[in-house]
Amino acid sequence: MKISVVKNILEANQRIAEENRQRFSASRVLVMNLMSSPGAGKTSLLEKTIQVLKDEFRVGVIEGDIQSTYDAERIGRTGAPVVQINTGGACHLDSNMIQEALRNLDIKTLDLLFIENVGNLVCPAEFNLGEDFKAMILSVAEGDDKPLKYPLMFHESSVLLINKIDLLPFCDCNPSLIEERALQINPRLMIFRVSCRTGEGLDRWTDWLRQQIRQRSPK
Repeated sequence: MKISVVKNILEANQRIAEENRQRFSASRVLVMNLMSSPGAGKTSLLEKTIQVLKDEFRVGVIEGDIQSTYDAERIGRTGAPVVQINTGGACHLDSNMIQEALRNLDIKTLDLLFIENVGNLVCPAEFNLGEDFKAMILSVAEGDDKPLKYPLMFHESSVLLINKIDLLPFCDCNPSLIEERALQINPRLMIFRVSCRTGEGLDRWTDWLRQQIRQRSPK
């Protein structure tokens, strides 16, 4: 019985995700689903990315948290339109939550939409939202064993950002080992090493985003 219930939930989520995907495609907006554990740096990466791209592209954000509007307020200070989703305890966003949030966001005016998922290395990987890319952020402070412990997250993601590389002198972490293990799980994974504190590597990340946005027809 439990297996049937879970299957039904995932099938319903996938159906709504496809509706979201069609809507995003019609609006020609690039949609990135950002996933990570709590504290890996999703919001900091968003702030830095928006600051770099906002003079070229129209960027919006859907913020997902269990509680509070703290991160949405941070993003709001960048000038980007932002909608907050509080899950009230759920450990991930689902496609229905995104569909509801879109009632308060005019995606036809956007070139790029970020969805900042709830901090969790398990559940968010299982739920499609209709996004173009799943991107996961892993801070070096979390260690280089995470691909071994949370393989589904690495398998489902298209992009891996290894964040906080400025902390490498103080961490027992080998980023090359992260890359090696991650690529064994997903050979097509695009990997960026970045530091939101120093800005190192962010140019490669934002250049990649520019390329993806420009592949879509101009509005």
